[in-house]
Amino acid sequence: MMKFKHKGVSYAKWGYLFILPFFASFLVFSLIPLADTIRYSFFEYYRSGIKEIGPNLIGMQNYLSLLKSDMLKYAGNTMIMWLIGFIPQIVIALTLASWFVDARLKIRGQQFFKVIIYLPNLIMASAFAMLFFTMFSTNGPINSILMSMGIIHERIDFMGSVLGTRSLVGLMNFLMWFGNSTIMLMAAIMGISPDIFEASELDGCNSRQRFFRITLPLIRPILAYTLITSIIGGLQMFDVPQILTNGQGAPDRTSMTLIMFLNNHLKSRNYGMAGALSVYLFIVSGILCFVVYRMTNENDPDGSRRAAKKVKKAGK
Repeated sequence: MMKFKHKGVSYAKWGYLFILPFFASFLVFSLIPLADTIRYSFFEYYRSGIKEIGPNLIGMQNYLSLLKSDMLKYAGNTMIMWLIGFIPQIVIALTLASWFVDARLKIRGQQFFKVIIYLPNLIMASAFAMLFFTMFSTNGPINSILMSMGIIHERIDFMGSVLGTRSLVGLMNFLMWFGNSTIMLMAAIMGISPDIFEASELDGCNSRQRFFRITLPLIRPILAYTLITSIIGGLQMFDVPQILTNGQGAPDRTSMTLIMFLNNHLKSRNYGMAGALSVYLFIVSGILCFVVYRMTNENDPDGSRRAAKKVKKAGK
């Protein structure tokens, strides 16, 4: 009796064919430039007038020169302006997300409010910075309104003070991104089973206990993602302070960020220093993201390890 073998048809090759354009684009536009950036960071490579110097291999000299420069000062500026915008952003985003999801509050017009809070995220950062530059200038409408109301008697130079400039940058970053964070956190809270909230209500939990003991622990993955993306975005802060201070980081370079510093090296065509600074940014981003991930992700979600440790200590 003859047996017929049916040869299976494999469609795996079509999958590889469809993902090939992505990997080709990643190789050409991301991986090769990244490798070149790291390579240039070990070379002396810049232009002096019309004369091109290098590339000459100098090892770690670019990295050491950056440590002796004002890089750490600009890193501090970047962190301060990021915190000014991020702290109210995450607090208000969590509050709004909890309110919108809570069915007991019966908030009307939720869709309208969601659209309104998300709209600033659709505006280009450059347009947003130009708007604030016009509004908060010495002869701008904000000063005019405050003077007409009798609140101030002399015009305030918002962008002439350290606190004013940093506060404006933080305020713009807050307004542009808190809507996006709110929508993401709302999705995370909606993913929690309603039975958990009903059980907590029957057990007598109040709103504060329900938020800190149930909601926050269960949305840790999305919260970690929000923190990590915000840190990366904060380290890449460029367009808002660049336009607001005309690229000078005024006053006295107190609003100069790391990417503005990097941009200055690129404009002067000092590719070696720019490459070294890019590597520093990559390392700092990786370390901060790892720390945030470890802090916001629980290795013992069900509490079994803690319970085992308590039993072990009690046995001793």
